[in-house]
Amino acid sequence: MKPEKPEYDFSKAEQGRFFHEDLVLVGPIYLEPEIERFLASRAKKRGVTLSELVNELLQKDIELIEMAGEE
Repeated sequence: MKPEKPEYDFSKAEQGRFFHEDLVLVGPIYLEPEIERFLASRAKKRGVTLSELVNELLQKDIELIEMAGEE
C-alpha cells in the first residue's frame, strides 16, 4: 500500500458524512448500438425519452411474464 501524500489532510474529516441509509443507487444499463439506435428513433417519433420508452417496453414484458405464470 502506498503511503498517503503529505497534502492529504484528514484531520477534520467526518466519518459517514455522505452516508445515507435509504440511498438506492441505480447502475447503468448498456444497450447494443443497433438496439439503442432503433429505440432512440422510436422514442423520438413518440415524443418520449429513451428511458421512458425502455421502461414502458420492459413493464409490458413483465406483465406478459406474470400473465403466463413464468415468475
